[in-house]
Amino acid sequence: MHLSAISRIIGFFSIGFSLTLLIPLLLALIYQDGEAVDFALSFILILSAGLIFWLPARRQRGELNTRDGFIVVALFWTFISLLASFPFMLSQEMKPVDAFFESVSAFTTTGATVMSGLDHLPPSLLFYRQQLQWFGGMGMIVLAIAILPMIGVGGMQLYRAEAPGPLKEEKLTPRLEQTARTLWFLYVGITLANAFAYWLAGMSTFDAIAHALTTVSTGGFSTHDASLGYFHSTLIESIAVFFMLLGAINFSVHYIAFHGRSLRAYWDNQEVRVFLLIVLAAIALVTVMLFLSNRYTTLPPDLRNATFEVVSVITSTGYGTVDFSAWPDFLPIFLIFLSFVGGCGGSTAGGLKVLRVMLLVQMGYREIRRLIHPRALFYVHVNKKVVSGRTIEAVWGFFALYIVSFIILMLLMIHNGLDPVSAFSAVATSMNNLGPGLGEVANSFASVSDGGKLVAIVAMLLGRLEVFTILVLLTPEFWRK
Repeated sequence: MHLSAISRIIGFFSIGFSLTLLIPLLLALIYQDGEAVDFALSFILILSAGLIFWLPARRQRGELNTRDGFIVVALFWTFISLLASFPFMLSQEMKPVDAFFESVSAFTTTGATVMSGLDHLPPSLLFYRQQLQWFGGMGMIVLAIAILPMIGVGGMQLYRAEAPGPLKEEKLTPRLEQTARTLWFLYVGITLANAFAYWLAGMSTFDAIAHALTTVSTGGFSTHDASLGYFHSTLIESIAVFFMLLGAINFSVHYIAFHGRSLRAYWDNQEVRVFLLIVLAAIALVTVMLFLSNRYTTLPPDLRNATFEVVSVITSTGYGTVDFSAWPDFLPIFLIFLSFVGGCGGSTAGGLKVLRVMLLVQMGYREIRRLIHPRALFYVHVNKKVVSGRTIEAVWGFFALYIVSFIILMLLMIHNGLDPVSAFSAVATSMNNLGPGLGEVANSFASVSDGGKLVAIVAMLLGRLEVFTILVLLTPEFWRK
């Protein structure tokens, strides 16, 4: 274990993160909203913390091994989330647990909150929440990989631990730092296009930029208590649906489509194709159920609300225009289960990822066929390529650990005072990085006990880092030389 290299990288990340606070600090000065001192103090505290880690090891050079990469990623997401809680504590005088919950929820793009009265909060603090989700969406580590060669540290180990999805070895370009730059180029470009579209649709400049940050990152934080329902605009909702879907599609597919100047890349990719078909099927089912229940009396509102909520949930964004937890029949539970599917691997969305679900379904069907033809050989395919046995084992392992972790966390939630339905949805919405749940956590986690919030924090980190990155640190073998 290279402790000096780990300390230097954590310090480097912390210093870099402190610089992002200059944006809300500038907004506080422009809007004169009384938050300038709080953000200035937060900047000093976070910068100092980064220097404490970086200065003693600044002259050290060396490559990270795989074990170091997992430690850096786990420490990064935990430590930066802790530092990110300072503005919440200073500005709103929030309890440390509440502030930590809010920052973890933002940084993991979960979107669950303990805050209320957003319409009356200072603009700089509102923008800070949005900004946290945007940086967390693509992952600040992926951003840092683009410049890690400048500080003499290889980034592949960090990329493996950070990148979402089962195929972590995929790179768009031969050099990893070039891959990271390409991803962020696309991410920034899509965000700017989203902000411009929101502005043309009638949002103020502030709201357009703020909501673009949390749409493309599939985070779901809003500057209004009513979320996107505040605007009462079908056009704005349609724009949000389009860009939420873009955020939930593998960014390597965006790259192929952009580089080849062809939209066919989306349909040629099996995961994207299955993802879009799942979305369409879910919209059709929810629309029919709403229509049959006379929830909105006519078909256009049924289709509009079904489309928005289905896309918001499956992309793990969590925006709302209506309260789906009050929908009839099995629809609330259906949407929560839909969040388990999530978006595509290599996207900003949460959940199991469509590719894993595809592989699990194929493997289940393969076992059924083997019962009929015991001596036959059946292979699992993705994009007309045979999936390796190593990947299949990893998917099974991930799924098993995900289910076991979910059960344990749900039992802990019940132990901390939530009823079973609320506990189930609280863990589901946290591990799937969704945000809104059912029951007591339908709109907010404010009423959840401190113990329950700590459980949710663990669930959010497990979901964002895809279970393995956290659980590998708990194995004795990991710490043996």
